[in-house]
Amino acid sequence: MGRTHSNGYNRVDNFFPELSYSPVLKVVCSRNESKVRAFAEQWGYESVETDWKAVIAQNDIDAVDICTPNDMHAEIAIAAAEAGKMVLCEKPLARTLDEAKLMVNAVEKAGVKNTVWYNYRRIPAVTLAKQIVDSGKLGKIFHYRANFLQDWTINANLPQGGEGLWRMDADVAGSGVTGDLLAHCIDTAMWLNGAIKDVSAVTETFVKERMHQLTGKMQKVAIDDACIFHCHFENGSLGLFESTRYARGHKALYTFEINGANASIRWDLHDLNRLEFFDNADDSIVKGWRSIHVTDADQPYMDKWWVPGLGIGYEHSFIHQVADFLKSLETGEPCEPTFKNAFETQKVCQAVLDSAASGSWKKTEVSLV
Repeated sequence: MGRTHSNGYNRVDNFFPELSYSPVLKVVCSRNESKVRAFAEQWGYESVETDWKAVIAQNDIDAVDICTPNDMHAEIAIAAAEAGKMVLCEKPLARTLDEAKLMVNAVEKAGVKNTVWYNYRRIPAVTLAKQIVDSGKLGKIFHYRANFLQDWTINANLPQGGEGLWRMDADVAGSGVTGDLLAHCIDTAMWLNGAIKDVSAVTETFVKERMHQLTGKMQKVAIDDACIFHCHFENGSLGLFESTRYARGHKALYTFEINGANASIRWDLHDLNRLEFFDNADDSIVKGWRSIHVTDADQPYMDKWWVPGLGIGYEHSFIHQVADFLKSLETGEPCEPTFKNAFETQKVCQAVLDSAASGSWKKTEVSLV
């Protein structure tokens, strides 16, 4: 994620020249000095550090961007906020609801700008979906369904923990697919369709024990390999969500579909420049799903890029978020999702895990007001 964010900072001036603020890459921090020096040279950072506390202590640092494993999010974010730094944080906001609440309290008390990198909001086709939903074209919403499927952990010999596999270690990650993948789906869903009111979930850990890379010992696996939940939204619609790392043949299949009384939309990350739309008002002889190629200049963000018909990619969503964050410094408006927004997503994630553990429905207590 350090690469995707750095690319966003490096490219934003080229494509959003009207912005009043421009990012300066002052320092990059990582525990491995040789690796961080190579990273700094590759991406254009002025200096390096191996202690994040030293970075926060620097007077010439205005914003801290957290791309660490989840167990470090809270400590760094709280310290940065207390030092008066703006804070940008990778998702999920934290491992637990308690950690997330402390982070929200810290940025609000300090009054510092903050945002969380739920980047899929800023893929133009997804932003267009938001505009269509807000326009009322779909009519009353009945269903929201989403999935996020991967297959990279289908190996009983894969260890947990350590530099490359920290997502397999619950102490570091907080949860498995719920926090890593479903958090994306939940953030997008509540942005498009409003608050999730309650959930009923099941989770599964298919390999119960794995060797831990740091200890060399077999340990219980505490993360969820797969999760399915259904829910009620505040607007009366039903939701169905699935995420797994055990879907052979899928590396990053993220899709959503929304069904309304008048129309439906659906989107697929594998074809991210297209939004599919069905309008029941069409004449019967031409009624059917249409594929909207989201590359025209009057569609979200696309006036910044190429001629119509030429698509953009995953990395551009991060450039868009950098641009929106810099714009928010001009306008004074929040750059959503803020820590407060991400805290509401964390509430749903926690309710999902609690529901699966108890075998019962759980209220989320989400408030999007």
